[in-house]
Amino acid sequence: MKLVYLGTPDMAVPPLRALHGAGHQIALVVSGVDKRRGRRGAPSPSPVKAAALELGLEVSDDPDDLLEVGADLGVVVAYGRLLRPHLVSALDMVNLHFSLLPRWRGAAPVERAILAGDEMTGVCLMAVEEGLDTGCVYGRAQVPIGPDTTAAALRSTLVDEGTSLLVAALDDGLGACVPQEHDGVTYAAKLTVDDLRLDWDGAAAAVGRVVRVGGAWTMFRGERFKLHAVSLVPDEDPDRPAARQPPGTVVQLGRGVGAWAGDELVRLLEVQPAGKGPMAAAAWANGARPFGDRLGDTAGNESGGGA
Repeated sequence: MKLVYLGTPDMAVPPLRALHGAGHQIALVVSGVDKRRGRRGAPSPSPVKAAALELGLEVSDDPDDLLEVGADLGVVVAYGRLLRPHLVSALDMVNLHFSLLPRWRGAAPVERAILAGDEMTGVCLMAVEEGLDTGCVYGRAQVPIGPDTTAAALRSTLVDEGTSLLVAALDDGLGACVPQEHDGVTYAAKLTVDDLRLDWDGAAAAVGRVVRVGGAWTMFRGERFKLHAVSLVPDEDPDRPAARQPPGTVVQLGRGVGAWAGDELVRLLEVQPAGKGPMAAAAWANGARPFGDRLGDTAGNESGGGA
């Protein structure tokens, strides 16, 4: 089949390689414009563009160019831009969307599924139409979300499932397209910085979900403090202190370190203080002596051992 492929980030590279490896003729790859990745670096191609050039494929950053190649089908995977109506009407297209539609239409379905505490998600191969992720569905695969599953790990699994789904569907000729249900529609808005700020007054499980998404942060002694990995502390944990303390209070957990979230405890595993790289939470605590101080406090606090 003669295809146009539209994609930009790392997660869109495996489907491109799989389609090329399956023998499909990829007449054009459309990807995002080259961007400067560092302050002083020269503009560099998107991951999809770099992979396409490696495969010897034609690449453009102008989606209108897909009208000139006579493709049979467009394949869209995390392209990152809305396609204008004249393109959608000119060429049949399918999109790999990383949720179980109609749940989590929109930009951040993987992250929103984790933040909502969903236990199951998946990937759909759907028809592209003018509405936001409203097209009928050619096929879907379910993927469980474990209690410790991170967004990065879930995304990787979904890409693998979606790649297999896509290649099999094109080999079989797509088949029937099933309209989405009208009930159960939710929207996965792009995450903001505030979405990733930890709420120590809330449940420990909610804190854990934000950390699993990636980019979680709070304040500590007046500076931004990032958390990269945590775990929940069960009630029967022998290191758990007997007395409850205010939300955000940092406590010692055996040889480790934890913090109160609501009435529960979170064990801190990997953190990143302001101006430093990621480190083991225990190593941070050895130097910072944070016990008794509170995470989430926007002002420096002096109740603990100090810096």
